[in-house]
Amino acid sequence: MKPLAEPPTFSIVITAYEAAATVGAAVQSALEQSIPPHQVIVVDDGSGDDIESALRPYRDRIDVIRRENGGGAAARNTGAEAATGDFMAILDADDAYHPRRLEAIAELARARPELDLVTTDARLILGGEEVGRFADATPFATRDQRASIFETCFVGGWPAVRLSRLESIGGFDESFRIAYDWDCWLRAILDGAVAGFVDEPLYDYVLHDGSLSANRVASLWERARLLEKATGNPNLREEERPALNRAVRMNRSRAATAEVRASLYRGGPRLRLGRLPAAPRLEPHARIEALLAAVAPPLARRMLPDDRPADDRFEKAAA
Repeated sequence: MKPLAEPPTFSIVITAYEAAATVGAAVQSALEQSIPPHQVIVVDDGSGDDIESALRPYRDRIDVIRRENGGGAAARNTGAEAATGDFMAILDADDAYHPRRLEAIAELARARPELDLVTTDARLILGGEEVGRFADATPFATRDQRASIFETCFVGGWPAVRLSRLESIGGFDESFRIAYDWDCWLRAILDGAVAGFVDEPLYDYVLHDGSLSANRVASLWERARLLEKATGNPNLREEERPALNRAVRMNRSRAATAEVRASLYRGGPRLRLGRLPAAPRLEPHARIEALLAAVAPPLARRMLPDDRPADDRFEKAAA
């Protein structure tokens, strides 16, 4: 398509819950962009901390919306309803934009007006230090994005999304507490959206040691659920169904294996173990591990080492 004469406009939406300690820095990074955003919106998702004091220095330059706590997807939808730019650019309250991030995605959107999702690479920050890049572990898909989105959330959790496309797919699914980003980008891409990528780490994504580890099992089951949901998507092509079914089995198996390990080694509940071996859409190895853990836990501990991935702390970035 012919490039636009002017870049589209961007509303930066920051969702915050109990983020008084970090939201000020996030807002500052949004306001210090090399090209000014169309608007900056902070959605306070029912915080109980003193977020008002944290936002007071910026009140004349931002819009603040307060709502009852409803989770990240609901807060994103509230921000989207208030946004008046062409795109909603996502920023989490404990993260930050590089000063050139908005300029980079705006130029990409101007040059490629067919794109509905535009993003950049991100630095993964742990304890104030960079520990990796998102695209190193989750490469951006430049080909066959429809099939690739079943395998990984290669768009990440921080793109700018065209508001008209977001509205056409019904926004974020508020039934998801964890994997609503991946679900939204999957539905957008199946609806015809194309994603574009600036290969520079212009977003700082803060990882919190142990925060995801505690929710790892729930996170993996949510990923499996969003893929199972996609099997009923009316925009799914018949030739894409085998790849999606493989992704469902893989993610259900990962979730079952993580639940087994949590039960064996981290005091996780044993109530579900008896049902896991009969759960549908599991790979054989996951079914056997679940059966062994259910009937002979001591033997399972000897045969199934606690081999959680070394990059568990990066799991949040793919959720």
